[in-house]
Amino acid sequence: MAATYKDAGVDLDIYAESMRRLPRLMHRTFSPRVIPSDGGFAGLFQLDFAGKLFSRNYQEPVLVSGTDGVGTKLKIAQQTNRHETVGIDLVAMCVNDLICTGAEPLFFLDYVAMGRDDPARLERIVQGISDGCVQGDMALLGGETAIMPDMYQTDDYDLAGFAVGVVEKKKIIDGHLIAEGDVVVGLASSGLHSNGFSLVRKVIADANLDWNATDETLTDHSASPTQPQTIADACLEPTRIYTSAIRKVQTNYRVKQVLHGLAHITGGGIEENLDRILPKHVDAIIDSSTWDLPPIYRWLQKTGSIELSEMRRVFNMGIGMAAVVNEFYADSVISQIEACGIKCNKIGKIVAGKGHVVYAD
Repeated sequence: MAATYKDAGVDLDIYAESMRRLPRLMHRTFSPRVIPSDGGFAGLFQLDFAGKLFSRNYQEPVLVSGTDGVGTKLKIAQQTNRHETVGIDLVAMCVNDLICTGAEPLFFLDYVAMGRDDPARLERIVQGISDGCVQGDMALLGGETAIMPDMYQTDDYDLAGFAVGVVEKKKIIDGHLIAEGDVVVGLASSGLHSNGFSLVRKVIADANLDWNATDETLTDHSASPTQPQTIADACLEPTRIYTSAIRKVQTNYRVKQVLHGLAHITGGGIEENLDRILPKHVDAIIDSSTWDLPPIYRWLQKTGSIELSEMRRVFNMGIGMAAVVNEFYADSVISQIEACGIKCNKIGKIVAGKGHVVYAD
């Protein structure tokens, strides 16, 4: 009998069904600058539209790009059959890096690799990617789905993403204006975001816990109404996207006069990520008493007997983005960010130093 692709684990008819489900999820993210090319080999984005380069009259536009994945948080989604939000994580990990330069997000591309074709599951995954692009104000311009039965277990999949934005050259935010007297403003995370999940999964496995178990200490009692959370609920909370908050600050101020640095707090925590943008003549003193540690971190630390230093090194500890701002404007910036529904407060200050982040405690 002649061999077929289906015999090898790839059914082209099912793959075609998967592809038919995706265009609507892309179209809802399109701006007028996207030139539809369903079925084409590449996505098309018009730079000059209605006499404007990109969405503004850029004089010296600089393209900004970033790529990332979701990591082993995907294993939890696969084990609990909850695939709707990991696409938001994928977009967030890319676009939150992008906006740290002051860039305007333009478009996003995704790559989905699966052990077997499953149109319904792929649609759920890409729904999340589409949702993330709407939150990040960028077009889902295209992507690729690969079915690789010999590379992945039957129900496994992996995600990667690539984001592109643009910034005026003279308005690039890179931290060089950070100076003594500046204030570090912390924008609250939505939870663990997408880092440290190898440790999270080890804690759960070592404690022999079920992802669907409810634990009262995981419940956020500041929320209204209070909802009991499972371990999976707390761990799969999607990564917050900060585009709207940062754009609000950019719109209301002469940016470089106010916003001197931005750091996306991912693996390495506040210390390693804020450290990346500090000039060598200053330090950032962080006071962890200035914000409430969300329940998931206290629960993980207690359940896994994790040292505080290790927690701070691995997780964002409730701060998903740090902004270094001119002290005079700090209260106003906080007000603008909180108007976007994101809890925000002063978490530190910039002093003379050697380019390091130091915890006050």
